[in-house]
Amino acid sequence: MGQIVSGASNRKGPNGARQHIYDLLRAQIRDGTLPVGSRVPSTRTLAAEHSVSRTTVTSAFEQLIAEGYLETAAGQVARVAGSPAFQVTKGAAPMGSRPPSLSNYAQRVMATHPPGSPGDPPPIDFLYGAVELRNFPLTAWRRAYVSELVRHQPHLNYALPEGDLHFRQTLHAYLRRARGLTCDADQIVVVHGATQALDLCARLLLDPGDAFAMEEPGYVTARRSFEATGARRLSVPVDANGLVTTKLPEGHNARLVYVTPSHQFPLGGVLPIGRRLELLAWAKRQDAWIIEDDYDGEFRYGQRPIDALQSMDSEGRVIYVGTFSKALSPQLRLGYLVLPRQLVSAFRQAKRLTDHHAPVLEQRTLAALIESGAYERHVRRVRRDYDRKRRTLIASVAQYLPADAQIGGDAAGLHVVLWLPSFQPEDERRIASAARHRGVGVYPVSPLFADALNHFHPRPAGLILGYASLSLEQIQNGIRILASTMAAASANLD
Repeated sequence: MGQIVSGASNRKGPNGARQHIYDLLRAQIRDGTLPVGSRVPSTRTLAAEHSVSRTTVTSAFEQLIAEGYLETAAGQVARVAGSPAFQVTKGAAPMGSRPPSLSNYAQRVMATHPPGSPGDPPPIDFLYGAVELRNFPLTAWRRAYVSELVRHQPHLNYALPEGDLHFRQTLHAYLRRARGLTCDADQIVVVHGATQALDLCARLLLDPGDAFAMEEPGYVTARRSFEATGARRLSVPVDANGLVTTKLPEGHNARLVYVTPSHQFPLGGVLPIGRRLELLAWAKRQDAWIIEDDYDGEFRYGQRPIDALQSMDSEGRVIYVGTFSKALSPQLRLGYLVLPRQLVSAFRQAKRLTDHHAPVLEQRTLAALIESGAYERHVRRVRRDYDRKRRTLIASVAQYLPADAQIGGDAAGLHVVLWLPSFQPEDERRIASAARHRGVGVYPVSPLFADALNHFHPRPAGLILGYASLSLEQIQNGIRILASTMAAASANLD
């Protein structure tokens, strides 16, 4: 019979003593000190050794019996249960030190090498994708949220995977008048932001060995989601008008193409009507899907936002991806898919398996804002605010930066690309690092090229500047500091 190491368990009170005895017995069973089938000292003996009551020891025994470490019967002493397989040999390597066994999918995900955390954000951060806290409609959101929270429900249960019906009906009406979409509420699946929408598209539409076409440069998260399935990327160049549709691949088993036609990410081109028609014709010839990511389509300056590509689709080829991250907040994690009818059932079931459904209260809150007109008033207000910031950024570049600096993609969205003809692409990281050291965050465009050293045409250095989360003063000061950073970098090159 194994020897139980004694200790002053009672110094921690009954609960501490019980835990101490439990831990000692469990450890000695696990390491083989108490082998399978061996007798365990009686509760009376252990109580005396540890100066505790038998009730305390009995409680520890009951926990060990419930977990399968001990077995006992009326009139018999307790023995170590189980088989030798569950005991860990002394000195054996713990499970955590062994290489993990991962699926092929997991290994591809790990191979994507996401960028590491840049640390604390600088005081002036031209981070694209971020929006300003004061632009969130806090009062209207809180009022609508509380109203939905206290609304009587017959019970609390899981909801439909495709999303709250009332929200989808309200969203359908909004998308028809704001973005020109042709669909009904049953074609909408509500998701946790555009990222989940793209992940669902990747897993449901691509198999290992398939191919997908992708804008070059383009949205890194989309590219990684598609590549994680084991599919091959076919890069398609973009120019000032977006995707160059004459370069779309023919005969490569391309199952889908990913595009941002309303405001190409990151370069900012708007796909003209002729190319839109060519893209739709290509999808029909290839029997392929088109994923239209309308990530900031509500924000076009000086004219009405362009209708979505989906509004021109008569063949049921376009999968429309929308989000509220830019108009409200990326922390809301609320987006949606507008699907061709033949895909609706598969996406609903995949959404159910993924996480059941998106948060219902947030959907109902947003439905109330859309119905009341508060959401569209909010969009118009923040569009005016972002336009002021955009014009301030353009003016600051003209005032502080060299005359050859050029801004691209400024007609829409919440970011621009700043081209610097005096520098080469390999200078981008050095400029960004020096600027961050001075308290300004700017972001190289090179990581958004899938083939960093094999661009379709030569280009100068480029920086992505998001401006939605900054004040007018921060934008002016940030560009001024960036100008002095570039001057110092240029002097070092000389």
